[in-house]
Order: sequence, then structure tokens, then C-alpha cells
Amino acid sequence: MALNADNVRVGLNGSIYMAPKGSTAPVDLDTAWDPAWLDLGFMSEDGVSLEYSTDVQDINAWQSLSPVRRVLTSVNMTMGFTAIELRARTITAYFPGSTISDVSGTVHKLSIPSAPGPQEFAFGLEWIDGTIKNRLIIPRGEVTDRGAITIGRSDAVGLEMTVSAYATSAPELATWLSDDPAWAAA
Repeated sequence: MALNADNVRVGLNGSIYMAPKGSTAPVDLDTAWDPAWLDLGFMSEDGVSLEYSTDVQDINAWQSLSPVRRVLTSVNMTMGFTAIELRARTITAYFPGSTISDVSGTVHKLSIPSAPGPQEFAFGLEWIDGTIKNRLIIPRGEVTDRGAITIGRSDAVGLEMTVSAYATSAPELATWLSDDPAWAAA
């Protein structure tokens, strides 16, 4: 197979969306995101990280020094990002179970619970490289890890979050749609 620099992709621009679990996600690249899907706004220049890992259990035999079989025991998928646009949706995603209320016309209060419960949502990621569009949809996910919030003079305040994808009734953890011609089946 020959090398082809035209198949090298970058995420020039994009958005992360969050919606209530069970919200209808686009099934193609042309359909607009339903209003239930809220754009989380600006992200840090680091963009988005996707991780996919599998764990296996080795089955060993008395007659062999190497495993005779490996059994898949788990699959994990995460999406990490740092939101730098402090919106009600990003702040309440960072602090699970939190609520925002108006104290007065211009003062708002974030109530952060001492013992939040699970808080699952649907997540969407859309990114573009020239004319090539990609969408990744996680129908069931949860913010399971958070980085420190740093408040300083030279950087934006960022809410670093990692979303873990959970299995649904469908066989997929996530769906990735792309109109990339390099993906065409051979």
C-alpha cells in the first residue's frame, strides 16, 4: 500500500455536544443536531482526546509457557476535553448534581452537592478538516474524571473532564460517522 499524505487528517474545527440520555442523535452528517444537544462552547487548544482500550485474560496451560488463549474481559472508551467557556452546562457537568439558581437579577449561585449520584448524558463530537466531516456519538456516558481548575492571569479558566462511554442496549459503545473518502471499503 502506497503512502498518501491526502489521508492525513487534523481537527481544524469542531464542537462537543451534550444532551439528556436517550436524546435523538443525528444518523448522518447532514442532519442538524436536535435542540436537546447543547454545544459546550470553546475548548482549550489541546482539542479532544479519544482513548479506546481492551483488557484480556490469558489462559495458560500446564504444557505451554505461553498462553494458549486470550479472552477479552473489558472494553473502555473515553473522551477527554477542557471546556474554557464557562457556561451553565459546562459547570454543572463538571460538578455532577449541581444546580444554578438566581440569587438576584445579576447574581447566580452554584450549589455543589456533597454526595452527588450518577449523572449520565449523551455526548456528541463533531469535527471538520476542510470538506471532511466526522461525528462521534456516545449515547450513554458520564463525566468520570476531572482535572484541577486553575485560575490565573495568563490562561483561561478550564474545566478538564473525561467522559466514559457505557454500553447501551445496542451493541455499540459509540458510533463514528465520516464522509472521508479514505474510509471507503476496498
